[in-house]
Amino acid sequence: MGNNIKIKLFDVVALVENLSKRGLIIGQVGTVVEILDDGVFEVEFCDNDGKTYDCLALRSNQLMPLHYSPVAA
Repeated sequence: MGNNIKIKLFDVVALVENLSKRGLIIGQVGTVVEILDDGVFEVEFCDNDGKTYDCLALRSNQLMPLHYSPVAA
């Protein structure tokens, strides 16, 4: 990612590009469940009931970490 934000295990992330072959769109929210390589993450996407509907490897430039509280500068 160009902004030097580090993605970590169990971070909540959003897609920043459409993955139409997988039925995923920009803004779809998932959780990092495994770090596969430098800048490559296994991301699990679940519905509101907690049922997984997709799990795939994504590069950091395809993801945006989400924050639910203030982040120290």
